[in-house]
Amino acid sequence: MKSIIFLLILAIGAVFAGTCLFVLDEADQAILVQFGEPRGDIISKPGLNFKTPWQQVRRFDKRLLNWDGDVTQIPTLGREFILVDTTARWRIEDPLQFLRSVRDELGARSRLDDIIDSVVRDMVSSTELEEIIRSQDWSVDVDELEDPSLAERDDLDLKQKPKLGRELLEQEILQRARRLMPELGIALNDVRIKRVNYIDSVRRQVESRMIAERQSIAERFRSEGQGRAQEILGDMSRELQSIQSDAARQAEEIRGRADAEATRIYGEAFGEDPEFYAFFRTLETYRRLGKNSTLMLRADSDFFRYLEQSQAE
Repeated sequence: MKSIIFLLILAIGAVFAGTCLFVLDEADQAILVQFGEPRGDIISKPGLNFKTPWQQVRRFDKRLLNWDGDVTQIPTLGREFILVDTTARWRIEDPLQFLRSVRDELGARSRLDDIIDSVVRDMVSSTELEEIIRSQDWSVDVDELEDPSLAERDDLDLKQKPKLGRELLEQEILQRARRLMPELGIALNDVRIKRVNYIDSVRRQVESRMIAERQSIAERFRSEGQGRAQEILGDMSRELQSIQSDAARQAEEIRGRADAEATRIYGEAFGEDPEFYAFFRTLETYRRLGKNSTLMLRADSDFFRYLEQSQAE
């Protein structure tokens, strides 16, 4: 009998523990709801807590939560259609107000979609594209541009600094969105623009223009390279002609000096014995004669005289 009573007490205790006790995690905060209405204070201390069996525990995360908006097509002040991708971080600051206004995180994300997307659309549509994509400290060194002609374009002002810039634009979006957060029990930590891009039709036009500009720069580089190559080839040709001309002149000078020296040596040698020189030149003439050559000589000719002497000997 005692064991049955003991088991009954244990069963009642287990039911009581399952319906009246709950454990709260360190990352959570909770509100007790009785018949659809909140009861008591916010429970933020982690550990074991007590509730009545007819009360429900609504848990809310105390940590920072992420919100990612849909990629939205928005026209800028200059009527350029761009795609804007936005993200934010938020947390539940007042669980009681949060429960009454949006009930849960799904409802909160839906409201954040409406609020942040609306603020982003208003800010982007009233801002120039340059203010959205540039930071406030943005600057360009014109001397380091790959294409110096960009600095001379009338539709580009590369030296003008943004009035707001991406950072101040995001701060303004954050301040405007925060004004609507207290009534939701939400604290908005920050809002960031993750990505800005042109819509497909505009992006294709921009890409085509960029390709055309790159091709124009490439053609200019090729033209400059070809001009430089022709200049180098021309200098090389002139230098080669100059070297060849100097070499030919020096060769002619050396050849002239050699001929003069040879003539001088021949003159000195033949001047020692004019008779021998005449005889030697006659022999050279004989050597040039062919086998069937016919000579018509006078009786007093030197050719005939040497032939006659050779036959007499």
